[in-house]
Amino acid sequence: MTRPIAISDSANFYVSAERLFDPSLKGVPVIVLSNNDGCAVARSDEAKALGIRMGEPLHLIRDKVEAHGIRVFSSNYTLYGDISRRVVAVYEDYTPNVEIYSIDECFLDFGGFRDRTAHARAMRRDVLRRVGVPVRVGIAPTKTLAKCANDIAKKNPIFAGVLDIMDPGLADWLLPLVPVGDIWGIGRRTEAKLHGLGIGSAAELRAMPPRQARALGTVVLERTVLELQGEPCIAFDDVAPQRKGMAVTRSAGTPMQDFDTLFEAIAAHATRAAEKLRQHGLVAGTMTVFFHTNRHRPDRPQYTGSRTTGIVPMSSDTFELVAAARRCAQAAWPKTGTHAYAFTKAGVMLDDLLPLEDRPRTLFDAPRGSPALMRALDEVNHRFGKKTMVVASEGLVRSWQLRADHRSPRYTTRLSDLPVVRLSMCIQN
Repeated sequence: MTRPIAISDSANFYVSAERLFDPSLKGVPVIVLSNNDGCAVARSDEAKALGIRMGEPLHLIRDKVEAHGIRVFSSNYTLYGDISRRVVAVYEDYTPNVEIYSIDECFLDFGGFRDRTAHARAMRRDVLRRVGVPVRVGIAPTKTLAKCANDIAKKNPIFAGVLDIMDPGLADWLLPLVPVGDIWGIGRRTEAKLHGLGIGSAAELRAMPPRQARALGTVVLERTVLELQGEPCIAFDDVAPQRKGMAVTRSAGTPMQDFDTLFEAIAAHATRAAEKLRQHGLVAGTMTVFFHTNRHRPDRPQYTGSRTTGIVPMSSDTFELVAAARRCAQAAWPKTGTHAYAFTKAGVMLDDLLPLEDRPRTLFDAPRGSPALMRALDEVNHRFGKKTMVVASEGLVRSWQLRADHRSPRYTTRLSDLPVVRLSMCIQN
């Protein structure tokens, strides 16, 4: 028997998180910006109604922002991540298996529930009561169909935020409402090819022979067609898969024009990568460091640097990873004309990840690093706040840090940012 799969996503999640702590934002247009306050990555329904498009650069809509009183926020990932964790905690009270797909979406195992719609509605009410974020739920026999159901539920208020299409007859009725470009996994190029064949909806794509789908869009499109037909092809991960790679990358708030400034950013990224490795009990065997100039400024000198090195023995030690990052950065640094380049992004990528206990050893491995020191470093930063203790390579000024001129407080994770309620008492005689 096919297991019902639900997907629950938070409505305009970043905006909803901002509204939790600022009631004045309700009913007014709100946008949240990408890193460095570049472009709109989240929009309230009111902002969408004003024609603000996803990914629209802020500098192109400033007149509209001022004319309509649109509230603008920088991305506050610390807050969003904590709110997401709280939403997932509610989901875990309603299903034995939760697969986190993104910060605002989770697949849920709804097998065994007799009235799935009632169960989903109870879950929605509980998320709203305990966290304050509105969510929508789609239920279907496959992940792709569940995404379609979720898309229909969010666009049609008659479903009250929950749509169960386990019944094939209901799917037959509703799939013509889903544009082919909105189907999970269909990109713009594939959408254009499908339109060329006269396929414009999920129902029409479902009718395509799987062999033809493979010829048109490889096995990915074939899998999508089979999923639309009700055949599960994308497994539900009851256990999170082991990470194979990890990346920490950031755009710079101001261009980095000398090696020392650039390496401060790279050292900070390597430090964060090492922390993440230790959080997951992993070690890395390969590191890649990259940095590049602004590709959208063809009038300026362009340069991209990248180098990869092995980490032997495999490690999660901050000092060892920062040392490996320096070797890569020095090897990739331009040999001539260094004063002309303004680097705007840098990053560290780690590959060949393994659990610490599975790390391969050789006869001549010598103990390196200090696990006790790393535990102490993590405990200090956990207790007193991130970046309380850092390696000197990160520097003190950090002029390269991201711009976030409109960021709200980190209400739920920093004592200094806790909301304060002041009460006044009036005593009458």
